Amino acid sequence: MNMFISSTSSLDSKPGIAFGLIRIFLGIALAIRGYLILANPDSIIELGVEQELFVWVSLVGITHLFGGILLAVGFLTRLGAFIQIPILFSAIFFVYSHTKLMMGGQSIELAALVLFLLCVFFIFGSGSLKITDFMANKKI
Repeated sequence: MNMFISSTSSLDSKPGIAFGLIRIFLGIALAIRGYLILANPDSIIELGVEQELFVWVSLVGITHLFGGILLAVGFLTRLGAFIQIPILFSAIFFVYSHTKLMMGGQSIELAALVLFLLCVFFIFGSGSLKITDFMANKKI
């Protein structure tokens, strides 16, 4: 029990690590989402997106992939978050506006959470566990 208490108290003094882990997870999730959109564009068409919007869907995939990688590695984190904010904002207010809360599958709650986290990372930056810290320590 004492080992658990000592480990949690040492983590209490390092909140930037938790912030960094959340950023890494969000970045990886968005990058995977972008890859899946780009790898299987027919699935997006099946969701009801018209052919005319196919270019926009491709742009969403590229933005999620690129921005997610930036978030995950902690390089240009604010840029990675900023380029995705309009996409999530549009998803919440245009795509999910006709759905009800607490429905199965991807829902407005998840999109709102991701939008909130992107805004937090845009305002506060990347926290710790970022590639620029590792590059500074190696003095490349």
